[in-house]
Amino acid sequence: MTQHPFRLNTIATLFAFGAAGTATAAAPDAPANAPLADVVVISGSRVEHSSFDLPAAVDVLDAARIRDGQLRVNASESLSAVPGLVAQNRQNYAQDLQISSRGFGARSAFGVRGVRLIADGIPATMPDGQGQAATFNLDMAERIEVLRGPFSAIYGNHAGGTVQLFTRDGQGRPSVEGSVIGGSDGTRKVDINAQGDTNGIGYVIDRSRFETDGYRAHSAATREQRFAKLTMAPTGASKLTLTASALSQDDTQDPLGVTWATYQRDARAGETDATDTQTPKRTIADRYDTRKSIDHKQIGAAVEQRLGEDKLRAMVYGGNRQVIQYQAFSKFLQTPASQSGGVVDFDRDFYGADINWLSVRQLAGGKLSTTIGVDYGRSKDQRQGYENFIGNQFGLQGKLRRDESNTVSSLDPYAQAEWQGGDWVLSAGLRHSRMKVSVDDRFVGNGNDSGAVSFRRTTPVLGALYKVSPSVNVYASAARGFETPTLNELFYSGAGAGFNFALKPATSTHVEAGVKAYLGSNTRINAAVFQVKTSDELVVDVSGGGRTSYRNASETLRRGAEVSLDSHFGAGLSGRLAMTALHATYEQGFGNVAAGSRLPGVPKANLFGELAWKSSDDGFGAALETIASGKVYAEDANLDIAAPGYAIVNARFQARQSLAGWRLKQFVRLNNLGDRRYVGSVIVGDANKRFYEAAPQRNWLAGVSAQYVF
Repeated sequence: MTQHPFRLNTIATLFAFGAAGTATAAAPDAPANAPLADVVVISGSRVEHSSFDLPAAVDVLDAARIRDGQLRVNASESLSAVPGLVAQNRQNYAQDLQISSRGFGARSAFGVRGVRLIADGIPATMPDGQGQAATFNLDMAERIEVLRGPFSAIYGNHAGGTVQLFTRDGQGRPSVEGSVIGGSDGTRKVDINAQGDTNGIGYVIDRSRFETDGYRAHSAATREQRFAKLTMAPTGASKLTLTASALSQDDTQDPLGVTWATYQRDARAGETDATDTQTPKRTIADRYDTRKSIDHKQIGAAVEQRLGEDKLRAMVYGGNRQVIQYQAFSKFLQTPASQSGGVVDFDRDFYGADINWLSVRQLAGGKLSTTIGVDYGRSKDQRQGYENFIGNQFGLQGKLRRDESNTVSSLDPYAQAEWQGGDWVLSAGLRHSRMKVSVDDRFVGNGNDSGAVSFRRTTPVLGALYKVSPSVNVYASAARGFETPTLNELFYSGAGAGFNFALKPATSTHVEAGVKAYLGSNTRINAAVFQVKTSDELVVDVSGGGRTSYRNASETLRRGAEVSLDSHFGAGLSGRLAMTALHATYEQGFGNVAAGSRLPGVPKANLFGELAWKSSDDGFGAALETIASGKVYAEDANLDIAAPGYAIVNARFQARQSLAGWRLKQFVRLNNLGDRRYVGSVIVGDANKRFYEAAPQRNWLAGVSAQYVF
């Protein structure tokens, strides 16, 4: 396969030259009236704050970027435009997205670890640190805030970065909207929603159904989402928000990874099972019928009460998650020592609360904002494991092999303060995280796994921003981070038997320096350099058959730089560039891993570039996107073939019309115009070397929507 390396520096230079050329003729006092209006965020400071004046790397994706011209099924559709973040659609809806922030979370074989997920203030990350981006409702998204670097530590355990979704509030006259989207590989989605404000009560209701035959063999999926939100103001100084959501996936197929030889032969094919007695031999995924069913429901309530400039906020939530997963785990390996069998079946109840008080006072000629709060979460699993065969038939639920209760709880008090005065913004925060895991093993015939383990850590954060001029801010920040093993990472030891209570949490030290600037009235640039040192990094020990065990490695070092640039060129043209360079290595060797080896799952560089146009009346629009990534190693020793770097180009076209009470939209999206064949994601550390997950070659999407405003 011919490889075509990309050149980040060439693309960046051309884009920046064009942006700077437009900016030179603009007025130097642009921030006061810039078309690129600064956005208000709450990530990092927990209070409404100008992102330009926050001493942290934070990017905001607005509703247009999330929803327009997109399928709105995977958060990776829009997160690719954020520097420092790698969000991969694995073409595997059984295992969800891969999301990593500055290398944190890259080891995850399924779900999201190392990055904190939050939706409307409610954690989409469980108390142990594992989250599911699939629970995000993108159809009703208003914005996504992505925080990276030291200030993420204020969110506690597994906060190598934070991704916060905010859905829209019901406002104005009632409206009803329906949309239909179709595309390659049998992709289809139907969504219907209603919103409005009646007698002071805002409401949003949404329901969607997504189906796909799948790009890869054995990767068909069906996903249904339901969402409702009510907002009201009981008094003039208070706000109450109620949310409810549900996610259902029934028998979502798991295509598994493939070896390099299989990928080269056929990127869409599954890995053939060499032990199969049938002719022709089936793939491993087909023989074991690997699949997962998910039923996730949750509700939440949040109240804000203002007392002058002070504010009391309280949030409670609860829900249930049920999962049945059929793995490709050979019956011949299911000895008593392997314990849990090849079918995972758990029923999880979870709930939590966060209450905090914001106090605003004048101090030393400036404003001091202080937040004090406590965050609590708890989940309890009723977990069973079964053999995945009956006799010589695979992919069936057989004998019971595991029966236990797993309880995880976390209790995190925190305090955060910010002082703004003159040209300075000074920030400090402190959080004490404590997580406890307990196991009640009821299947003791092959050994009793009952026990408990606790982890705790205090994580401080410091930051300072100086306003060099009205259009240039510089800042620096530092923090200590804390990442415990998740419940799933504790399930297996390297020998395959029993809980791995010997795992330790990883601790890290983060430092960052950056600049935020307006270049004239039409261009904004954010740039940051950072370093992260981690001790006891959690790494994959053995991974195979859908089962992964972990161990602690020695020290790792991450050094990198991020640049994002947004510009309006005039005549309806605009552009965005997001670049990341990251050198992530093991500072000390362990096992067969030599010092200096690259962290797996982490590209050395990645880039997003976009050139967009829209007509003056916003009736038509078009854009070209470039997404590029450096090569990615799939295992710690860097001995196996790395997934090669790639660059692809996408195009989208959209139109909208208004007629009386109707608002109509249409779009067409063409992805991977060059029909590039590439590895989109890797499964880190797979013992069978089935690391590689192919991304789609040239593909298309088209959609229409109609909204009626009463």
